[in-house]
Amino acid sequence: MTPSPITEPGQRGGPGHSDPYRLGRRSSASLIGLFLAIALGALSTLVGLPYVVMKPGPITNTLGQLGGKDLITVAGAQTYPTEGALDFTTVRVSGGPGYRVTVWDVLKGAIDPSEEVVDEEVYFPKGVTDKQVEEESTAEMIDSQQEAIAVALKATGQKVTTHTVIGQVADDAPSAALLKAGDEVLAVDGKTVDGPESIRAAIGTHTAGETVQLRLKRGSETVDVAAKTRDSGGRVTVGVFLGTRFDFPIDVKIDAGNVGGPSAGTMFALGVYDRLTPGALTGGKKIAGTGTIDAAGTVGPIGGIRQKLVGAHDGGAKFFLAPADNCDEVVDHVPDGLTVVRISTFDEAKNSVEAIAAGRADSLPTCTK
Repeated sequence: MTPSPITEPGQRGGPGHSDPYRLGRRSSASLIGLFLAIALGALSTLVGLPYVVMKPGPITNTLGQLGGKDLITVAGAQTYPTEGALDFTTVRVSGGPGYRVTVWDVLKGAIDPSEEVVDEEVYFPKGVTDKQVEEESTAEMIDSQQEAIAVALKATGQKVTTHTVIGQVADDAPSAALLKAGDEVLAVDGKTVDGPESIRAAIGTHTAGETVQLRLKRGSETVDVAAKTRDSGGRVTVGVFLGTRFDFPIDVKIDAGNVGGPSAGTMFALGVYDRLTPGALTGGKKIAGTGTIDAAGTVGPIGGIRQKLVGAHDGGAKFFLAPADNCDEVVDHVPDGLTVVRISTFDEAKNSVEAIAAGRADSLPTCTK
């Protein structure tokens, strides 16, 4: 009898035998493909892309509470009970300086109709840091609250005096040691200024690295400072955030939590006005909205209007106050069941809320093509 061949592990057997430890070409290709897919998937979660993804954020009632405390508090004047809601809306932004969005974030944002993907530089100038973004956002929120209070108080017939001040000094400002938060800006290069825009324009006539002469009021003293300028995202600045300080006849405070930016100004103004006047401005209805506001009562445009519309709808609002300058973005993007009202000033916003309360919303202007 001829002995059977002995097959060792790892060796090919005789005719008709297959090695159980050996992969065929097709199996090898499949394994390599799977490995590459896993590697690419892992890589796509690590590589940051130069985009931001905007998503609907929560809404908050300015007439209600936040963290167990009233969002708006007043001392030194009579306040009145109210009802309903005057909600300010928010946007969640993924990406920007110090953060990253992945391929999957961008793909989801492109597919989800409630989200929007935009180039990072549309919202964040090139070279700006995450710390600068946070500082500016905080300063804008503080300023918007003060402007809103001023508008509301003036609407109730009270006197308000205005001052343009340094709201915040960046830690890395070239002349940080010479400038202080709270300094009132009286003149730039010897010329009297009358507001934030005129100050920015005067500083902007310089080349980055030059010095600009600032006359400041610090407490009871007048101080002259030679502040060095720098480039900040293509703008010439001295590394400060300007704000407006008002002399108010009463003490009004707004606590919006960790929300930043200026876009809640209009809704803050309506909330303060409602607290200081008899009756419920909303008539008990739930009204949301957005828009910056300045001391003159002008409502300005904001970013992320489409996401704010979705957030208002999802939060249960039936009416939405939208800045007139955002109307082009509103058309064809209004969620079912939400009525959008176009506004340009605080008076228009207040009158619109009163009309909604009285059941006359159909008479109000809307955003149309």
